Amino acid sequence: MLATINPDCTPQQSAIWFDLDGDEILMNTKRGRLKDRNLVRDPRCSLCVEDEYRYLTLRGGVTLIADQSVAQPDIRRLATRYDGAERAEEQMRDQFSKEERVTIRMRIEQIYGEGFAE
Repeated sequence: MLATINPDCTPQQSAIWFDLDGDEILMNTKRGRLKDRNLVRDPRCSLCVEDEYRYLTLRGGVTLIADQSVAQPDIRRLATRYDGAERAEEQMRDQFSKEERVTIRMRIEQIYGEGFAE
């Protein structure tokens, strides 16, 4: 779950595809969604990943990349990771290539976790 900050300072959470890319978390969304608007206004966020009773919460600031020559390959990468190559190609053709996408790159500034070996 990705948590961003609404204009009234309440939290907003979204399920989101992600991947670790070096020392950053790679995510992608459709331009104009609430998480995108929130991150344009306030680039702080957190990502919580759970596995039954184990979890990691990552906090940091983001860089948003609206350049489609970056954002489109990134959503293809994420779709392939989550749905496989064949389904990703269908999603690219039928949906993602028709949308303005934005890549979200989160710098990992803090890590909290439970249930993982040191």
